Amino acid sequence: MDETCLKHRLTDDERQRFEDDGFLVVPGVLAADRVAVLAAATERLDAEWRPRREAPAAGSQAHEPLNLLDAIGKDDAFLELLDLPQTFMKVVDILGWHIQLYHSHLMITPPLPAGHVPRHPRLHWHQDSGRLNLELEGEPRSRVSLKVGFFFTSTVDTNRGNFHVVPGSHRMNRLDLPDDAEQDHPQAIAVRADAGDAVLFDRRLWHAAGRNTSAVTRKVLFLGYSYRWLRPRDDMTVSHYLPGADPIRRQLLGESPNGGFGYTSPADEDVPLKTWLIERLGADGVVP
Repeated sequence: MDETCLKHRLTDDERQRFEDDGFLVVPGVLAADRVAVLAAATERLDAEWRPRREAPAAGSQAHEPLNLLDAIGKDDAFLELLDLPQTFMKVVDILGWHIQLYHSHLMITPPLPAGHVPRHPRLHWHQDSGRLNLELEGEPRSRVSLKVGFFFTSTVDTNRGNFHVVPGSHRMNRLDLPDDAEQDHPQAIAVRADAGDAVLFDRRLWHAAGRNTSAVTRKVLFLGYSYRWLRPRDDMTVSHYLPGADPIRRQLLGESPNGGFGYTSPADEDVPLKTWLIERLGADGVVP
């Protein structure tokens, strides 16, 4: 565990923005040389997995987005992002120490062909986590998880399939859209993130992927962190990382020395992140 993460704790201003807007852009968390390595890994996986997907009868769909689940298990280059100092402590300051990686997916969004007409004019607005949004009670529902998106492509220009959000909508169980099916939410914005930036967002935030009408393929890795009692959303293949991992990384990758009970009522050996934080911050500086 890299102690420099303690220099990147959530500031009061960042916390307020995250609570108000439901998302937070953290600029420059990855240097250009690391972005190049991660972008190259993304291109390798695209070349490997795109041909495997079931192609519709219409033929080649080279312009279609590829959403590759269990991305962190598919290339070692992504593992260091799991506890990256510039982002990880911000996740801990929001969710606390009882966390795991429950989901990772790589989004590769090629440019659309000239003259492309979308099947549905409106963007696909949604909240994350599937049936949690049907089966949890309350308004708003519980946060439960958040994601960190690592951008390997600049989306400062807003025609690159940008991540779109409705700021503050994480407090709404329902998103009311205009009657005109061709119009998106009037308060929706395209998030402008540069290559090397990260975007943290609450799973309840209403969001959508934009359309890539540029000449550049958008590449973004999303890591989902949740409380440890939530089942993983992916069929995670991370056991090959465990033998060489430190205790905290083993926690994040799903290990529980006390089995199932350790996920819901953890002892200290189940959550070494808790002990690590208390030793450095004291019990008063740690989220309960």
